[in-house]
Amino acid sequence: MRSLKQTDILTGSIPKQLLLFFLPIWFGTLFQQLYNTADTLIVGNFVGTNALAAVGATGAFVNLLVGLFVGLCSGAGVVIAQSWGAHDPEAVDRQVHTALVLSVGLGALLTVLGFASATPMMRLMGTPEEILADSALYLRIYSLGMIPQMLYNMGTNILRAIGDSKRPLYFLIAASLVNIVLDVVFIAVFGWGVAGAALATVLSQVASAVLTLRCIAGSEGTPWHIRAEKLRLHTEVLAAICMIGIPAAAQSAMYNVSNMLIQSSMNSFGTSTIAAWGVYGKIDFVFWMTINSLGIAITTFAGQNFGARQYDRVRNGVRVCMAMAAGVTLVISVVFYNAAEPLFRLFSQDDAVVAVGVGMMHVLTPVYITYISIEVLSGALRGCGDVRVPTLITVFFVCGLRVLWLTLMVPRYHTIATVELSYPLTWTLASLLFILYYKRGGWLKRCKAAKGLE
Repeated sequence: MRSLKQTDILTGSIPKQLLLFFLPIWFGTLFQQLYNTADTLIVGNFVGTNALAAVGATGAFVNLLVGLFVGLCSGAGVVIAQSWGAHDPEAVDRQVHTALVLSVGLGALLTVLGFASATPMMRLMGTPEEILADSALYLRIYSLGMIPQMLYNMGTNILRAIGDSKRPLYFLIAASLVNIVLDVVFIAVFGWGVAGAALATVLSQVASAVLTLRCIAGSEGTPWHIRAEKLRLHTEVLAAICMIGIPAAAQSAMYNVSNMLIQSSMNSFGTSTIAAWGVYGKIDFVFWMTINSLGIAITTFAGQNFGARQYDRVRNGVRVCMAMAAGVTLVISVVFYNAAEPLFRLFSQDDAVVAVGVGMMHVLTPVYITYISIEVLSGALRGCGDVRVPTLITVFFVCGLRVLWLTLMVPRYHTIATVELSYPLTWTLASLLFILYYKRGGWLKRCKAAKGLE
């Protein structure tokens, strides 16, 4: 039942297997980002700066809603990866069916929450009146796609947990092409503006969900094959998912709350800055998707090898992943710093927006390297089942300290650079704590004891 491609994570060359697993995740994340990047490019060039700012202003709140569920998805991915590595197909079967039921329920909840809170949340974040209505409209329509988005994300975690990172890539390529075509039709041809951008995104999310579910439902003879009569919440599985997923969701929520405060701070500088920050987020995402993809790869790698009791391979995988993260981060930093202006002009021809954006790039891109330890080490620890201390480090020394900086320093030194400095300060401190905990924290012994392993 287990194919060679799935067992390579347990037996193959570590650099090769991490790279082969990472690349489809990276390309998949790239095409997923094309959902919103296509919106931004087409809205910025066909509608204008206010509409561009309206779409950008929703990003922090959307990430908060989605991040809560993605944290739970990661919990499901870890428990499935550990069971698959431990050769326990019966457990995988229960975990897959529980995870899919959970995704539908939480997707429905997020739809209601996003739709009902769109205008109040945009007001709370200090969105300027001239873009408030468009921002709320985009958010309400976007919320209608939460259930398919959650089903896709959960399905992707299921496939990646058992070692398949390629098919999620194919599904996202197809969905992204749907999104781009519909963006052109709805915005450039029909003139539907912000509403057209949101509707195109929702329909592309439906496409990705349908493709993913069709794949899992068609996997007959495997533990992750969907059977309608088995779709229910197994309480012991739900507890295991929540034990890992809830801290990850809380961590994601705190990240996004702090990012919402940053968005609120940026809103105080006016429409050009809001638009520039939104565009920067689209460019900056190349770094984030790279590091997050490495984090996902090491989580699955560590989870399967921990389940198979190959602890030295877990540690060797972490060393290789850290080296890969450092190398690619240095390349991205150099390219982004030197190509800041032409990159911004892909999204906007407004000189004021470009000038602000280039300044943002020159402050943040040189300090990307201070973040990589957080992503790689927390991913490896999560894969082995250790989530408590990594969550505490992230919540207090990344998010909490960032909120403190924004609260105390930005009102006193009201500049864009002051807001941006909240990133490297918190990344550096948290990275040092992660390295110390990974080296001296005794986490592996506790993870083995919790699983009753030698």
